[in-house]
Amino acid sequence: MSVEQRREREKQERRDSILDAAEQVFFSKGYERCSMDEIARAAQVSRALLYVYFKDKAAIMRGIMLRAGESIRSHFRQAMEASSSGAEQIENIGRAYYHFSVEHPNYFDVLTQAQGFAHPDEPDEQSLALQQCSIDAMHLMIQALLQGVADGSLSAERVSDPLQTAYYLRGALHGVIMQCRHISEIELPDHPNPEQLVSYTLGMLTQSMRP
Repeated sequence: MSVEQRREREKQERRDSILDAAEQVFFSKGYERCSMDEIARAAQVSRALLYVYFKDKAAIMRGIMLRAGESIRSHFRQAMEASSSGAEQIENIGRAYYHFSVEHPNYFDVLTQAQGFAHPDEPDEQSLALQQCSIDAMHLMIQALLQGVADGSLSAERVSDPLQTAYYLRGALHGVIMQCRHISEIELPDHPNPEQLVSYTLGMLTQSMRP
């Protein structure tokens, strides 16, 4: 390994450690209630060094959002690889989205809030990478829909606009996931089981697109 490569690796490791510390601070106290000083202390770096890596608190949060975006994109890719049928791929992606919300609730929250979060007027590398993650995740859904039409597991007529269909599916499932989180919080006996509700929703959504 060259000196330059070693320096780049050390720089990335330092950046990752700052984000690790920032996650602990943000997720325990809330983004609005913490400061750069607290993040610097948690990361065990000086305030000056912290600003070398991130220009402000918003940039740190965008770094965490990027981590979350990369994670959900990876989950979607793995879900697609689990089946060759387009209809099954869509169901797998939907189930992966739900499991992501359960296993990584903080990441799910920051992605939910990402669109309304402050972004720089001139997009930087980090903002562009976050945008690309969102595009990639949507394209994976579109790819599954096209595969379903091609293999006959989905109706070409009912999936006439894959982009619009992908947005509809994600929006519908996101709404159900938010309901599931509310159900889990209040734990009332007359409410459906979250896992069963998600499975029912995925079945209904997929059935509506079948030939």
